[in-house]
Amino acid sequence: MTKEFLVLTAPPGAGVLTADLVSRIADTLAGATSPNVLGDAEAVEFGLSDTNETRGQDIKKAVRQCLCSAPVDINIVAAAERHKQLLVADMESTIIEQECLDELAVEFGVQEKMVDITARAMRGELDFEPSLRERVAMLTGLPVSALQTLYDNRISLMPGAATLLATLNANATTCGLVSGGFRFFAEKIADRLGFDRFQSNDLGIADNKLDGTVTDPILGCAAKANIMRVWSKELGISPAQALAVGDGSNDLAMLEAAGMGVAFRAKSAVAAAARYTVKHGDLTALLYLQGYAKSDFVKG
Repeated sequence: MTKEFLVLTAPPGAGVLTADLVSRIADTLAGATSPNVLGDAEAVEFGLSDTNETRGQDIKKAVRQCLCSAPVDINIVAAAERHKQLLVADMESTIIEQECLDELAVEFGVQEKMVDITARAMRGELDFEPSLRERVAMLTGLPVSALQTLYDNRISLMPGAATLLATLNANATTCGLVSGGFRFFAEKIADRLGFDRFQSNDLGIADNKLDGTVTDPILGCAAKANIMRVWSKELGISPAQALAVGDGSNDLAMLEAAGMGVAFRAKSAVAAAARYTVKHGDLTALLYLQGYAKSDFVKG
């Protein structure tokens, strides 16, 4: 009886998981089922019947030796409740490729200082709330029109985001966006991709300019996990039936509380702490982890 799945995912279009490589991996997996190809050359799974933490680490080590540094993500997921009923996603550097404050800092010539603070906060070296207030204060006086200009010209979706949302929406999964960033962007991204709900911080504005403040209460580290729990309760499900994804230290509590918490292209400390990681693939890897085949994908 399959209790868990070993799921291997590679960057779409890279052709990494060749039939020969998959065959060599299969030869190292005693007791596993035959490989089930989810996406040609980019995703494959093996059923596992008897694993524990030590056995799982041994399996991953054996697979890494077969891969010889090939860009493949290795995850072991439970077979039970594999298709999640709720997605809770971070926005910046997860659903979109940018950090919005860092981009806005270009307008004021404070990009270098801003990027440094952002990076340190996402690595967990600075407390999120005071670092957010410090960064927003640096933009005091920025015209609100700069937010729209940024959205129109420099905000791009993370590869795979549209397909992830379209596929989950087609499979009756509730999708929520929860961001330590700002409503101006979160509302637009949520509408653009078909998120069912969103929650974020909000910028203080006076006379059509940023006044350097963040509206209280600030949505920080604990808030993301709490929002996921509230949304789960509203849907009549447990957090075990939720999929959470994020990249920064302020996402860790949410990732730990979810049934499937995925550190996506995350800071090293976050990736090390998360149970599931995607470093090489795009956001469609979250579909493969749930057992969707590429033939199930809905183009966004």
